[in-house]
Amino acid sequence: MEIWIPITIGAAIAQTLRFMLQKRLKGMALSTAGATFARFIYSSPLVAVIAITYATSSGQGLPDLPAAFWPYAFAGGTSQILATMCVVALFSHRNFAVGITFKKTEVLLSAFFGFLILGDTFTTLTIVAMLIGLAGVLLLSDPPGGVGPWHKRVFNRATALGLGAGVLFGISGNGYRGASLSLGDGDVFYRAIVTLAIVTAFQTLAMALWLVWRERGEIMRVLCAWRVAGLVGITSMIGSICWFTAFTLQNAAYVNAVGQIELLFSLIIGAFVFGEKIGKREWQGLLLLTCSIVMLVLLL
Repeated sequence: MEIWIPITIGAAIAQTLRFMLQKRLKGMALSTAGATFARFIYSSPLVAVIAITYATSSGQGLPDLPAAFWPYAFAGGTSQILATMCVVALFSHRNFAVGITFKKTEVLLSAFFGFLILGDTFTTLTIVAMLIGLAGVLLLSDPPGGVGPWHKRVFNRATALGLGAGVLFGISGNGYRGASLSLGDGDVFYRAIVTLAIVTAFQTLAMALWLVWRERGEIMRVLCAWRVAGLVGITSMIGSICWFTAFTLQNAAYVNAVGQIELLFSLIIGAFVFGEKIGKREWQGLLLLTCSIVMLVLLL
């Protein structure tokens, strides 16, 4: 088994735990932006320490950042902030497992953005897998017990948030891969951790400025919720290190395809932690998305 596969599975586990904790934060009277900020404020200092320690101990020193690094890093960091906010906001509309499933439309989109951004290509069978996944998304987007015209039930706020998260995460994964690959020198982990340290520092600063401007007092509420928010930061750090390393080793579409195992983890957490039940139509949507995921994994 190639090393990037278990690394990706580790990233999916950590990310599922982080979203679980962020859902709890959302229930602790924190805003969507506040729950999003928690992942950055508590993880960025830890990532910086790891990056400095590794760069020093490995003798690789400070990185030489080329001009091409910055557009990739900023695009990836900004899109990840917006994508995380979409997912946290989505939890107010649908249950945990379905919310994560909406977010995982990124695997249907990352290949496309990889083609646009990095010149990656995909086959006809990959397109078929994406269309099967699209059918699953349409089933999931129809609210339980919905009434009225089909198009109004399907094209709703939950759909927009879920698909928005998928698009933005698809962009961020390719942005991070581009930024990491632009660092010509250094081993895989060095390039991944340096990219992560710079991106998370930028994200923390950007989110802090936003909260000071738009949501006064929210930063203090995040700090007061440190018991849960701190765990959000730790799981975020672990997940991000794994994601960035995997993106450095392999095509973002391949990594996101294997990362779909997060769906199974979210179902387990939704059932055993939040006591959620999934309806028949939602199971059908999850099944179609799972078929799409399996096809992509086999094809990739």
